[in-house]
Amino acid sequence: MKKAFITGITGQDGSYLAELLLDKGYTVHGLIRRASTFNTDRIDHLYRDFHDPEARIYLHYGDLSVSGQLTDLLHDIKPDEVYHLGAQSHVRVSFDMPEYTGDITGLGTLRLLEAIRKTEIKTRFYQASSSEMFGAAPPPQHELTPFQPQSPYAAAKVYAYYIVQNYRNAYNLFACNGILFNHESPRRGETFVTRKVTRAAVRIKLGLQDKLFLGNLEAKRDWGFAGDYVEAMWLMLQQEKPDDFVIATGETHSVREFVEKVFQKLEMDYQKHVVIDPKYFRPTEVDVLLGDSTKAKKQLGWNPKVNFDQLIDMMIAADMEQAGKEKTLCEAGYSSTGNHRAI
Repeated sequence: MKKAFITGITGQDGSYLAELLLDKGYTVHGLIRRASTFNTDRIDHLYRDFHDPEARIYLHYGDLSVSGQLTDLLHDIKPDEVYHLGAQSHVRVSFDMPEYTGDITGLGTLRLLEAIRKTEIKTRFYQASSSEMFGAAPPPQHELTPFQPQSPYAAAKVYAYYIVQNYRNAYNLFACNGILFNHESPRRGETFVTRKVTRAAVRIKLGLQDKLFLGNLEAKRDWGFAGDYVEAMWLMLQQEKPDDFVIATGETHSVREFVEKVFQKLEMDYQKHVVIDPKYFRPTEVDVLLGDSTKAKKQLGWNPKVNFDQLIDMMIAADMEQAGKEKTLCEAGYSSTGNHRAI
């Protein structure tokens, strides 16, 4: 039975990846931060769905800023595969917290690689790189496209990308970079634009709020389904040799197109509800991200299964169910949360 260690296991990608690995018979260990409240909603079902006499999923308190703790954990667990998904991953927030973003998103990767080197465990390492690294580079973007990062988050990811390559070459580590373009799901955080849109739209449909505040509607992104993308992560670590891969759908859509399609599916006019708020504009914008995943398709045999429309339908359905429960509570006498101006 293989063992996997996942940082960021409580996030969108971490939950889908844990699900995939458990389904394949792995024992899964996850890193979570100590906090005053639990943040395990996305993975709580795994304890129920994969319950057996011998527990196969374990959570460990830790932090990507504490190198000694990471070293001790890897030494004790001795995972066959390490999936590094943990980061300060919100691009807009990285402008407000650049030092923290650099420490966790950039140096956090170095600390994990150093822990692997020092413990000398035989493991395979996956780094969650990001399409944001391409920044201002003209589309389509592929493995040979030069990086032009346009945010502290993207710059930190570029550092992490190159330090992975350095440790692979210097210490013969099996370490891969997965350059994933935008990938969404019903488990996406509510401050990310796609989930912010679907959640607000269904709440507007049910009369729970009236307005949706957004920033740049003209930015174009290559959106896929997170459940498809974690399969690519796993495939990278099953190869004979480590390498770096772009994972994308090869289609691009503007934020405006995403918004319009969501509201159309709910039979509403988005222009009556969407308000542009300069608060949500980035100091430096990334205009177009469009990935070319030809290499992954050829070498990994990977292809996305969920298309743009199916992804939107999936997210609307999940948010409609959640908003329906919220409306029931409101009608029972509880107040709604009003208009959301989340980052």
